[in-house]
Amino acid sequence: MANKTFHLPVVPAESLGATLRTDNWWAGPALTFFVLSSFIAYATWRTFEGEYFEWDAYLSPFYSPLFDVSWAHKAGLAFITPAMLILPGPLSFRFTCYYYRKAYYRSFGWDPPACAVGERAAHRYSGETKLFIFQNLHRYAMYVAVVFLVLLWKDAIVAIVGWRDGIHVGVGTLVMLTNVVLLSGYTFGCHSFRHAIGGGVNSYSTAPFGALRFRLWKLSTVLNERHMLFAWMSLFSVGLTDFYIRMVSSGTITDVRLF
Repeated sequence: MANKTFHLPVVPAESLGATLRTDNWWAGPALTFFVLSSFIAYATWRTFEGEYFEWDAYLSPFYSPLFDVSWAHKAGLAFITPAMLILPGPLSFRFTCYYYRKAYYRSFGWDPPACAVGERAAHRYSGETKLFIFQNLHRYAMYVAVVFLVLLWKDAIVAIVGWRDGIHVGVGTLVMLTNVVLLSGYTFGCHSFRHAIGGGVNSYSTAPFGALRFRLWKLSTVLNERHMLFAWMSLFSVGLTDFYIRMVSSGTITDVRLF
């Protein structure tokens, strides 16, 4: 039998974007860059707009809780809006999220842009020990997110029982309820929350409230397995909820009362 010669593929020089992959690996980072940039632009505009954030029993998640900023306006700081005092809380949780770190490191920093693709500064990753040391605060930002989640659940309930003419449900009510459900799935599926309720327990049978914590840990694990899905769906739902309430508040559209 004649001897066969096998030639191994030549690996490209290690440089930004160098890869042997033949698929459209760039599509994911590009889409992530577009979506996150669009959300940042919209959220920034709405933060500075400072109006059209409530209508009857509806309150935008960008402005919840609704702070009184008249003190700032009296001091000549007319650009201060309630959203400026609120958004740093939930954004700190989302920005330091383990999943979002991968998303924006790849799409904005290209470090690395994708698996098996040359990165911007190869072999120089120092983790969260230098410039991004604040990322280690994620476990504490999680508690801040839980507080805001409670407030948003309160807003969703008010969107049912807080009407001047009694209890009813409108399209906006369903939008707000959907938003808070998706945010709950995202928050309670967080790695830090999962660890806090049971991930650090060595023995559930001997730990305080071990049986309950085990059941909660299993539920959180189910959500954690879908963490990326909830991360994106909740991002869209927050923007959509604010946009819907803005459109109703400005009179552009009319909220439909279902019952």
